[in-house]
Amino acid sequence: MDSAQLQALMMGKIGDMPNKARRVAEYLLANMREAAFRSIGEVADELRVSKAQLVRVARMLGFSGYSELKDCLQKAILEQVNPAAMLAKAVNSQEDLPETIHRMEHANLDDTWTQLSPQNLTAFCDLVENARNLYCLGWGISSLVAESFQARLRVMGLNAFLLKRGTLTLQEQVRSAGEQDVLLVCELPSYVVEVTESVEAAHRQGTRVISITDSPAAPVCRFADLSLFVSAASPTFGSSIIGPLFLMHVLTSVLAVQLGDRSKAALEEQARFLHDERIFHPVFGLRY
Repeated sequence: MDSAQLQALMMGKIGDMPNKARRVAEYLLANMREAAFRSIGEVADELRVSKAQLVRVARMLGFSGYSELKDCLQKAILEQVNPAAMLAKAVNSQEDLPETIHRMEHANLDDTWTQLSPQNLTAFCDLVENARNLYCLGWGISSLVAESFQARLRVMGLNAFLLKRGTLTLQEQVRSAGEQDVLLVCELPSYVVEVTESVEAAHRQGTRVISITDSPAAPVCRFADLSLFVSAASPTFGSSIIGPLFLMHVLTSVLAVQLGDRSKAALEEQARFLHDERIFHPVFGLRY
């Protein structure tokens, strides 16, 4: 049973459930990834219901118990981040693939936007503005988002550094981060052990951590002072970075305004550099 079939099953059963059971089913439907990788006790505590209530809901959905429901949730979620399985599904699908991607990316933008609260936007700006150094960390496709953050922050005149796997491990690189610094980590599935361990090490050193992930179930969220969430659904190739890049654009744009003259001076210097004709071609013959 894939995620779409599981969602359809839940939606078809919810209407006939008692209020308490419906609340559990609605949580499972809205938080499939979290429920898939949390223990029954953690989910029960989150919902303030008994473990027995979760078992009853699983049986109402047609499963033998909560363990079978959880196994089904995990398989559905793992299928979403398995590029080979995703491609096979796309090959066998009767849907128009470009249209599907267009629809999903619009949904990613909308979902990412609705998850960004004014309070979290303010918290992000305050943490970044007051940091001595900013370290941007990502792995795989998430590193593209981290690099975009680092470039944008650097252009605004902030001390931003990119941490990438190379000669030094990520754990070795985060040793320089201290209590006055901020580590910004982007982590989309699949979640990488070395990234989690590096974030944990920075957290132990007193570094403030901002995480950007697709789910509260992402391991790095355990060590984050501020967790921001994005939608990264894609019919192919694992996670999409359209939502994360949109979030980066919103966050850094608001930050630039908050920094005021500080960012204005840095951007003016950047403009002079971009119009150095020894390096760049003139833009439509315009001069500063």
